[in-house]
Amino acid sequence: MSESKNPKSVGAIARRLQVVQSRKRALTEAQQKLIDTSVSLFDESPSARDAAFIARELVLASLPHSNPGDRALWTRRNGHVTLAIQPGVNIQTGKSYGYPYGIIPRLLLFWITTEALRTQSHRLELGSSLSGFMTDLGLSPYTGRGKRGDAKRLRDQMERLFRSRFSLERLEEDGTRIGKSWIDMQIAPQGELWWSVRAPDQTALWGSWIELGELFYTAITSAPVPVDMRALRALKRSPLALDLYAWLTFQAYRSHQSGRPRFETWQQIHSHMGGDYTDIADFRKKVKATLRKILPVYPGLRLSGRQGGMEVFPESLPAIQPRELAPDG
Repeated sequence: MSESKNPKSVGAIARRLQVVQSRKRALTEAQQKLIDTSVSLFDESPSARDAAFIARELVLASLPHSNPGDRALWTRRNGHVTLAIQPGVNIQTGKSYGYPYGIIPRLLLFWITTEALRTQSHRLELGSSLSGFMTDLGLSPYTGRGKRGDAKRLRDQMERLFRSRFSLERLEEDGTRIGKSWIDMQIAPQGELWWSVRAPDQTALWGSWIELGELFYTAITSAPVPVDMRALRALKRSPLALDLYAWLTFQAYRSHQSGRPRFETWQQIHSHMGGDYTDIADFRKKVKATLRKILPVYPGLRLSGRQGGMEVFPESLPAIQPRELAPDG
């Protein structure tokens, strides 16, 4: 982690990433896309179309990275706050839909928050807007292509996410008393999902819709965290990268606003996004490796080399600044 407070030049980033010159081997497709995104982010200021949003609560306590399997409850703790998820039940089969996990539900939550803010409506149509969002990120809502096909995964994770029950619980102490506050909510207590009889593995989004629950709608629209779609596109292969990127832009905003560094220990970071990693030392290595993907696509981020955790400097800028959210003229 660099202590430099000045943005690195595009050339410096590109030279650092282009390992082909030092190792004499071709760049992978992922490395080339990272270089292209880095150049774009340094050369071009984001427009309103580049902005996406995620709820602050979902930054501070993220979804599972991998499938938690067959269990009654999944939890993630961050200090005094606990996020709990209960999977919904398919009433046709009597079986659990399972937990939302991995990259798809994260991207869905980015879209839901962004679309709710854009439309100022609880009812979201899952047609051209969601299709365009997923296509912009390099995923197709139309192709099945087996178990790993984008459309098949999208449909499966939509049902897992929309039918799950989310609970946020906070423990509080005032010296003489201990209190507990909670919110139980469902993302979409109403909705319709349609698909083709002839091609059931393909997701036909037109005619499909969801109605966001009042509590969830309030939570995601009251204090959303803006992120850059171009960075999401570069990081979409990794749940940890998406979580870490969203958390860093939130921490950068808080640090920039307060004028003070924001520091968290590895234990604290692990508590709200590393529950899938039982060994903190292994998690720390994964985070440091993931940072090498995030830094080229987040030019405004300034981190220190402080031991024992991660520190964000006040010189950092949010991934998308408020003045950049005005519509293109």
